[in-house]
Formats: sequence, structure tokens, C-alpha cells
Amino acid sequence: MSALAQNKKANFDYEILEKYEAGLVLFGHEVKSLRDGQGSLKGSFISVRTKNGKTELYLINCLIPPYKRAGTLPDYNPRRERKLLIKKTEINRLIGKKQVEGLTLIPLRIYTNHSFLKLEFALARGKKKYDKRESIKRRDMDRRLRSLTKQNR
Repeated sequence: MSALAQNKKANFDYEILEKYEAGLVLFGHEVKSLRDGQGSLKGSFISVRTKNGKTELYLINCLIPPYKRAGTLPDYNPRRERKLLIKKTEINRLIGKKQVEGLTLIPLRIYTNHSFLKLEFALARGKKKYDKRESIKRRDMDRRLRSLTKQNR
């Protein structure tokens, strides 16, 4: 399962509570572009939409540029909304948790699972500024401890 695109700031900005997996509805040239390493999840998020009585999840603001060797693609929007393929029961459970606990849905990475492209996303709580400072301190202390143990060997 190789990661094709990652949201590197997710663990820093959010406290990850639960992880989920969903399929993506993509065009063929978008799949090729992602497998070429061109996608980016920076600044993207997951939105809940209701259309014709059906509740669906959409990946918003994910950048997938056109495939280089696809030629010209008229009216292609690289940041278009992409539908997530997930079961109705899971969607309802996520919506309930999101409304009750004030949580958000954030994409973590796009990866391959056999021949399919999957999106790993998380139910997360935003970190406050002091939480971020605390994680920076913890990361620096771990780095120092690792360097000291390497020097003592």
C-alpha cells in the first residue's frame, strides 16, 4: 500500500480519533496523475452533502493536476469535488459523531490497495495553539534523546 499523496500537517493540526477508508470517484487521467505522484491533499477537507434525499461525502479542495501525457482537457478543474464511496451506515455514524462531539473529517492519505485507489480519512478534533506547542516540545525532546543514545553507543 504505497502512499500517492499525504496530508503531512494533519497529525500536527489535529488530534486523530478514528481512521476510516473510502473509495474515490475519479477520472482515468486523474488516476494516472496520482500514480505519477502529482496529487496533493494540502488544505483539503471532507464535506457532507445531501442531494435528492441521499447523504454523501465529498473530498473538497484536493489538487490533482491533469496527467501530463493526456493532452488538452477542456474545462477540467484540478480542485473539483470528488465523491467518496462509503456505506450509508458509516456515513450516518460519522455524521452523528461529527454533530454531537464537534469533530471534523480530514483526509490523511491517498494510497493503492491492490489495483484500487483509496482515501484514508480521520475523525479528528482540532488542536489548540498550546497543544501544538506541547507536541513541538515533545518531538524535540524525543529527538535529543535519540541523538544522546546514538552518541553513547
